Amino acid sequence: MPDSIYTRKGDKGETGLLTGERIIKDDPRVEAYGTVDELITVLGLAKVHSGSRIAGYIHSIQQLLFYIAAELAMNQNAMESEDGLKDLRRANAHDVTDLEKIADDLTEELPPLSNFVIPGGTKGAAFLHQARTVCRRAERRVISLSKIIDVNPELIRYLNRLSDLLFVMSRFENLEFGDGDYIISRDGVHTQSKPD
Repeated sequence: MPDSIYTRKGDKGETGLLTGERIIKDDPRVEAYGTVDELITVLGLAKVHSGSRIAGYIHSIQQLLFYIAAELAMNQNAMESEDGLKDLRRANAHDVTDLEKIADDLTEELPPLSNFVIPGGTKGAAFLHQARTVCRRAERRVISLSKIIDVNPELIRYLNRLSDLLFVMSRFENLEFGDGDYIISRDGVHTQSKPD
């Protein structure tokens, strides 16, 4: 008989961390890594509706986000002492720089922007906008967690930079595969198409 997907261990509102501790499911730590998990999922939607260039970037980002969620699902002391956990991939300054490089490269191909973009357009762009807002929420959850336990500061920097990149990616998708972005300003709404 195959293993069951359910364990019944969480029926009383608790969940297990990677390091074995049991905590309540609405603990700030679970809120943090759970929101990162939500972000990974929304990015999956964006990936299947985006062009190959953006989809490739998203796939790599999802992989690091799994490690970020894992890092949030254990305490820092355990990461330094537990067998198999001390070698876990951790977000670092280089990861943040990688996001900045992608954002800079994509931005060079976009027209300047001085007003707000109304989310929508292509399916890829719309899901990237949704991912951006989930990423901002994940960032807030990690910041809240950092007020009560030690958190790798590069996680916050990474999520902050990722939300910026997701905005740039959404613009790229709309300009590359759609009719451009809808821009809203005091003068009303207009479309911004790809530069010649």
